[in-house]
Amino acid sequence: MKHFPAQVRAARGLLALTQQDLAALSHVSLRTVVQLERGDRPVSPSICQAIKLSLEAAGVDFLPANGGGPGVRLARYSE
Repeated sequence: MKHFPAQVRAARGLLALTQQDLAALSHVSLRTVVQLERGDRPVSPSICQAIKLSLEAAGVDFLPANGGGPGVRLARYSE
């Protein structure tokens, strides 16, 4: 999960979500989101899973490392 904080920041950017929006969407505290994104302290796997599932439900795909490193993209494009 080395790249997970960067993926979360990128996913929020793609969805135009604030940290507070993500906290509410994921049912975790704002402080947890901030600490996760900063890499200040390890976050439990269950919290990481809740955040990931919330971002996926909002329309982001998490990409595994495939030669270029892990990343995120919009799951669906709407004009």
